[in-house]
Amino acid sequence: MINETRGGFNEALGLRFTRVTSDEVVAEVPVGPHLLQPYGLVHGGVLASMVETLCSVGAAIDAMARGKTTVGLENSTSFLRATRSGRLLGRATPVHRGRRTQVWGVEIRDDAGELVATGRVRMMVLDEGAALAGKTVGMQTG
Repeated sequence: MINETRGGFNEALGLRFTRVTSDEVVAEVPVGPHLLQPYGLVHGGVLASMVETLCSVGAAIDAMARGKTTVGLENSTSFLRATRSGRLLGRATPVHRGRRTQVWGVEIRDDAGELVATGRVRMMVLDEGAALAGKTVGMQTG
């Protein structure tokens, strides 16, 4: 179900969720030429985007169960190993789930199981009906 509603940017990345629970979010991205930087390596923005997406989905699922929403406050991504092809597999788990903030962590591995990147996202938990940039925060797809 979640792959059908993943929307524009995640679809452009080719990101596909393989497991989504309130305690774990797993997704993969096939590496293609459109994701490479000029040296032929996966662009760091791809890895940071995977971190952002997996953490955001995990935090949102947890918050929605309580009638709340979440938005990102901070994304920290560390690039550990270059990769040029294959598939990237990311796995996010909660580090902290508080009343007003959540922190989720991610490991991204290549096809050989080598650690390519790690990251964390700190999320703010918003009450139902909260508005940002002039609109109520809520799920938009497509």
